[in-house]
Amino acid sequence: MPPTTFELLCAVLIALLIGVAMIFSGYRWFLVILPIFGFVAGFGLGADTMHALFGYQMFATVTSWVVGFIVGAVFAVLSYFFYLFGVAIFAGAVGYYLAMGLMLGLGINIFNFIPWLIGIVAAVALAFVVLRFNVQKYVIIIGTSLAGAGVVIASLLYAFGKYNLTELASLAVKVAISANWLWWLTFVVLAGFGIYTQIVTTRTFVLVTPENKL
Repeated sequence: MPPTTFELLCAVLIALLIGVAMIFSGYRWFLVILPIFGFVAGFGLGADTMHALFGYQMFATVTSWVVGFIVGAVFAVLSYFFYLFGVAIFAGAVGYYLAMGLMLGLGINIFNFIPWLIGIVAAVALAFVVLRFNVQKYVIIIGTSLAGAGVVIASLLYAFGKYNLTELASLAVKVAISANWLWWLTFVVLAGFGIYTQIVTTRTFVLVTPENKL
């Protein structure tokens, strides 16, 4: 049975609330969302990798779903038990999707091997810089603001009937917002305002780094 309008409205509102919370309070809630983000990042990376290496359409085959789920589960577990690994995954995901977004803005088809490889290099490079120079706070703030803005935009796109859930999952927010400059501008404004707000409101807030759970 398809979901009712009320159920869809509730789902969109919940997603919007989560997105807004990430935009403006992502750094404060980072320890809570880290394993979740690890799963999402791993799931997307697994599906992207299958598409780049073997040409499988993202989430269009059982194989891409299985690989995405396995990679996501591994990343989630490691992020939960090992904080620095989680930070590296988070920073790597930020680097990966920033690189993908840049290439998309330049008109490059991101769904093939070369852009995927560039994204992986960007991910590894940013993860190394974050851990080497201990700039975790600012990458977390930037990453959570971007992710939260993406969730908000995706929720609005779905609510306005621009894309269905399958299209959003396969295209990802970075592609969906490219369909209209107004969505892209909204995304940039939301993320920028979130970054500014988080920096101002967390000047005296210190994220207590947890010890490894194993």
